[in-house]
Amino acid sequence: MTDHHQTTLPAGMPTLRVMPMPSDANVHGDVFGGWIMSQVDIAGAIPAARRANGRVATIAVNSFLFKQPVFVGDLLSFYAQIVKVGNTSITIEVEVYAERNRLQASTVKVTEATLTYVATGEDRKPRQIPPLESVSSGV
Repeated sequence: MTDHHQTTLPAGMPTLRVMPMPSDANVHGDVFGGWIMSQVDIAGAIPAARRANGRVATIAVNSFLFKQPVFVGDLLSFYAQIVKVGNTSITIEVEVYAERNRLQASTVKVTEATLTYVATGEDRKPRQIPPLESVSSGV
């Protein structure tokens, strides 16, 4: 399965960058889908927590598409952006790119997903998302 759709990384800083290790893959070096899903969940929670100004919990994986396999040693870049803000929930789109064969710098889009997070309070019950102007601008 060769990918002739050579691409480049999107503009801007990725939300998360990580390199899968042999323990994250099967005996053939193919990275487990569940490992990728957990990294996507982490990447998506970062902008969700910032926008919610606090704790969030994943409530739905709305879509998840593995476009290309991921291999041990790929450098993965996760780009996460808010696509919708509700009363208590935030929907995030995450795109994942793999930089392969670092000498040739081959880059392919490997995964795209949409997840929904709910803002929760200390009691872990849903809470209102604050208006944008009251969210702290700190990291």
